[in-house]
Amino acid sequence: MDKSRRAFLGKSFTAIGAAALAPSLFSSCAGASSKPATPASDGKPNSVFNGVAIGTITYSFRSMPGGLENVVKYCREAGISTVELMSNDLEAYLGIPESPMRRIMQEAMKNMPAPAPDAPRQRPTFTPEQQAEIDKYNADVKEWRKNIDMDKVAAAKKYLDDNGIEAHVVKFSPGNWEDDQIDYAFKVAKAMGAKGVSDELNLEAAKKTAPFAEKYGIYTIYHNHMQYAENPTICDPVLAVSPNVMLNFDAGHFFGSTGRNPIEMIEKYHDRIVSMHIKDKTGPNTDPTPNQNQVWGQGQMPLAEVLNYIKEKKYPIYCDIELEYDVKPWSNAVKEVKTCVNYARQILL
Repeated sequence: MDKSRRAFLGKSFTAIGAAALAPSLFSSCAGASSKPATPASDGKPNSVFNGVAIGTITYSFRSMPGGLENVVKYCREAGISTVELMSNDLEAYLGIPESPMRRIMQEAMKNMPAPAPDAPRQRPTFTPEQQAEIDKYNADVKEWRKNIDMDKVAAAKKYLDDNGIEAHVVKFSPGNWEDDQIDYAFKVAKAMGAKGVSDELNLEAAKKTAPFAEKYGIYTIYHNHMQYAENPTICDPVLAVSPNVMLNFDAGHFFGSTGRNPIEMIEKYHDRIVSMHIKDKTGPNTDPTPNQNQVWGQGQMPLAEVLNYIKEKKYPIYCDIELEYDVKPWSNAVKEVKTCVNYARQILL
């Protein structure tokens, strides 16, 4: 639970190796009805409070069993009606070939010698047979994506719709994929009714994916970690690539690494922000725990100020909970996300 999403995604891509692995553009949430973060009378959740859509990135549920069915269950329990959907949960529902990587990694690690004290971690070495199995899996995934059954995608969207859940962004992170695989990501995101496909802030990825975003009339959306602490305008050349390049602004990472109020960025880039990740953090100069995730209300992030600013300005920005603080043994990710939803609800109502 203490591992960042960057580490989580990095390990996934490292393990896979060389694997390639008709909504309006930006409809406003303003004016939507406000209801408690509990199932409505029709059994569907509604987490829009005074026009502000409080959602979550489904990475928040990473400590629990995955899959789209479980995502729906968790969202209904937490009172969440909109998500940034991690692609692994969606693709499992769509029938992607089963990955052998967990088994292969476990087998390879068994044959590794015990590391010396304080020695850097070594990557396992695969046997020719294991590498051949990995290569076949990568090829199978590429072929499966190339020939995706769009009826299954339509069924996935209907499944979310029937449960009152919108996937406003799909986290494919396709910036280093081949063109036909990138096309797949944007085609599927479009069919899911998403505003776009998210990835990590990267100029070359933006240049590569922007034509596909333009083709499908949606966005390629870029998420930050600590980059703004080193370069306050790092997103400008990325946004300049195309009007279809947008931001998934992580307000928590911004505050934790810079100590500056995220409203500074929201005010400047509000028309280029599709969604935000919200969390509570300590600032960069906090002693002894700088830039640390905290239970909501126990950190220094100006959560109330940020959420109320979105409300007052009526910006159509999705505000997604990213659960990164430690979850205690007597709780779980769903309960904590629900607590965050209710925290935001109390601010906004």
